[in-house]
Amino acid sequence: MFENKSILITGGTGSFGKRFVSHLLKNDKPKKLIIYSRDELKQFEMQQEFDASCMRYFIGDVRDKERMCSAMKDVDYVVHAAALKQVPAAEYNPNECIKTNINGAQNVIDAAIQTNVRRVIALSTDKAANPVNLYGATKLASDKLFVAANNISGASGPRFAVVRYGNVVGSRGSVVPFYRNLLAEGKTKLPVTHDEMTRFWITLDEGVQFVIKNFQRMQGGEIFVPKIPSIRILDLVEAMSGSREHKLIGIRPGEKLHEVMVPEEMAHHSIEFDDHYVITPAIQFFDKTINYRKNKMGEVGKPVEDKFEYHSGTNPHFLTIEELKDLDKATQ
Repeated sequence: MFENKSILITGGTGSFGKRFVSHLLKNDKPKKLIIYSRDELKQFEMQQEFDASCMRYFIGDVRDKERMCSAMKDVDYVVHAAALKQVPAAEYNPNECIKTNINGAQNVIDAAIQTNVRRVIALSTDKAANPVNLYGATKLASDKLFVAANNISGASGPRFAVVRYGNVVGSRGSVVPFYRNLLAEGKTKLPVTHDEMTRFWITLDEGVQFVIKNFQRMQGGEIFVPKIPSIRILDLVEAMSGSREHKLIGIRPGEKLHEVMVPEEMAHHSIEFDDHYVITPAIQFFDKTINYRKNKMGEVGKPVEDKFEYHSGTNPHFLTIEELKDLDKATQ
């Protein structure tokens, strides 16, 4: 679907953006691939790796709507990946997080409508479900903005959807590279915030494939949630260090013990498909004829049970220590 199309990725120099670009250059022939981000050094470094003739690099911030409109001219598809994502940093710098994650999201929506983009997918996080920290709260607000944007754009305007998933294995700033660095320094006890902590776990490639497939599935207004495994933090410690010995440092500001991707309160809006869930809009929607139980790819889902919750601690699928070791090797 990206053949001879123009695609823009906000925050495109991040881990997701690089893998997304790599996939499209290898498997499609896009007309233009636009990286939109605010760090000139990261763009320069990315240009050394990705210099295909279709690549474009735009310096800009999602806080700047005028610049966003300029960058989106003649663009077909947008992936909104730009965000302030560090939980403790957001707690200490709340207004900066709000400016990027909420105001920036609205700017992306407004620019997409003004330039008549075809489809937009915003990347979200498990922390947006029943949020207890500011980062999660801003991403929940962002999710709501992107869902409601379908009403603002009208029947002939862009369609907007959201992809929500958990921790990305090996992404910049995540726990796996942090542990690798500590082990390389000779540390024998890895820090753990709580020994009962669980997290959803997805690889970069799985995340990219899920986003691409949802561009094909989307009708507008969906929050797509993949069926992915969970991990226990002490299993990860053992897989990476060979021992379950660890140093308890306490839960950080705004951190959860477990994560949720489909809250129980949204069960009556949720549909289960073979490999994912869809949370449908809670508001009366722009097109009452949309049947979310059958997506654009013809896949058919069914409503989840009452009081269903997709929770990292009760997930039926946990990765084993051996599977974690294999993933650690594969992502190095």
